Amino acid sequence: MESLLDNLYPNAADVPQAWQLGAPLEQRDYLVGGELRHWDGPLATVRSPVWLKDNGQEQQVVLGHAPLLDADTAMTALDAAVQAYDKGRGAWPNMRVAERIGHVEAFLARMREQRQAVVKLLMWEIGKNLADSEKEFDRTCDYINETINALKDLDRRSSRFELVQGTLGQIRRAPLGVALCMGPYNYPLNETFTTLIPALIMGNTVVFKPAKFGVLLIRPLLEAFRDSFPPGVINVIYGKGRETVSAVMASGKVDVFAFIGTHKAASDLKKLHPRPHRLRAALGLDAKNPGIVLPRVDLDNAVEQALTGALSFNGQRCTALKILFVHEDVVEAFLDKFTRKLATLKPGMPWEPGVALTPLPEPGKIDYLDGLVHDATDKGARVVNEHGGRSRGSFFYPALLYPVSAQMRVYQEEQFGPVVPIVPYRDLQTVIDYVLDSDYGQQLSLFGNDPATVGSLIDIFANQVGRININTQCQRGPDTYPFNGRKNSAEGTLSVHDALRVFSIRTLVATRFEDDNKALFSDIIRNRRSSFLTTDYIF
Repeated sequence: MESLLDNLYPNAADVPQAWQLGAPLEQRDYLVGGELRHWDGPLATVRSPVWLKDNGQEQQVVLGHAPLLDADTAMTALDAAVQAYDKGRGAWPNMRVAERIGHVEAFLARMREQRQAVVKLLMWEIGKNLADSEKEFDRTCDYINETINALKDLDRRSSRFELVQGTLGQIRRAPLGVALCMGPYNYPLNETFTTLIPALIMGNTVVFKPAKFGVLLIRPLLEAFRDSFPPGVINVIYGKGRETVSAVMASGKVDVFAFIGTHKAASDLKKLHPRPHRLRAALGLDAKNPGIVLPRVDLDNAVEQALTGALSFNGQRCTALKILFVHEDVVEAFLDKFTRKLATLKPGMPWEPGVALTPLPEPGKIDYLDGLVHDATDKGARVVNEHGGRSRGSFFYPALLYPVSAQMRVYQEEQFGPVVPIVPYRDLQTVIDYVLDSDYGQQLSLFGNDPATVGSLIDIFANQVGRININTQCQRGPDTYPFNGRKNSAEGTLSVHDALRVFSIRTLVATRFEDDNKALFSDIIRNRRSSFLTTDYIF
């Protein structure tokens, strides 16, 4: 391990040519009202989780700088969005669905041109390995395509009229207003766009603030945003959320709040809104997803899925398995198999082939994880795997903790990193009580092959979490499935289909089924006098 850590960080010349950075990127542009504006104020230094050697000394890479906008500047972006929406009278919210789709398709084409640049910055900014960075970009493009197709289907179903009890009506979906969209650093492209694109395509105008890490990777897309959408429809701001986002929320001009982060941050921001009853929220928040290994189980599959679920992208996923309950009858065999598989995971830099363990982007994360490990070992747990918990710079080698008990911090806290707590149990009620009493309710995984036990647990947990995974890890996809949570884990439901509904409202145009009214509607539709009341069919 000492040799591995000594050789973990390369010399700058050893970075493959395709992924070398060049000069640090000093970004001063932000997007407001269809214009890329120049910021002459202070900048935030953007550091990479990657360190490089220079004359034998390891130094953290400075990637560049990003604007630290102030509250007044953030408000200009909000004002641009408010003006573009114009209380629902703006060109964008009144545009025909097919035309809005055309703008999103134009953006997608421009976005695809930036794949190499965005993938490179994903690796350097958040330490995501090459394969996962490429997957995030491609999955985001696929999500946009799926959203377009889902809206076409939704609009086709809405193009007909209904006649009920002598009332003729057409039900279509209308936008909600101005949306504030904020994404997480672990999926700064994909998770952000799963709210941003539905908000836009449904006719809302948007103020978008990139994640705190993964901020520079939005820069290659600014021109695409500017050129693909009418002025004011999409506005991109930067800076500290306490100053910029707080001012935007406190204005009361935000109608939809889309946020992926902690429940505390979401609560603090929602409280700033002076009219919370008028604020629609779509929130993806904390999770402490348990994996439950039953005594009758395919242990090889359970270990494989639990390892991937706990340590994919170093455990920095809201859907990660963050605590494992393993029955006493199989726990020793589980630990042995898990430890052996963990040892095969390759540490290294994000661009290296086959690398699975990479540096962590959050400042202070190593100290936090060290604190969790020391707290657990002080209270009776041990680090099972060899070298578990060793670190260098921003790299932390995964620590498998056993036996974990309720007195330890890692039993309750969402570690969001490569620490894997394992709790042995004899009585299944212990596990049930953990789920029932948890503040979180996103997902869980059940590993077992006894139909009676699995079936009864499904019934118990169906009212506790948003998704129950049987013999597989927790995950978001496929994107057509609902993604939600209970308790402190989420508000609203996201998926390709659900997101279109979250960012819109059903609106009915109705009249009595009489000859004069039928003639009136016929004239409006035939002569295309309304963008809303229409029987257009989108192919």
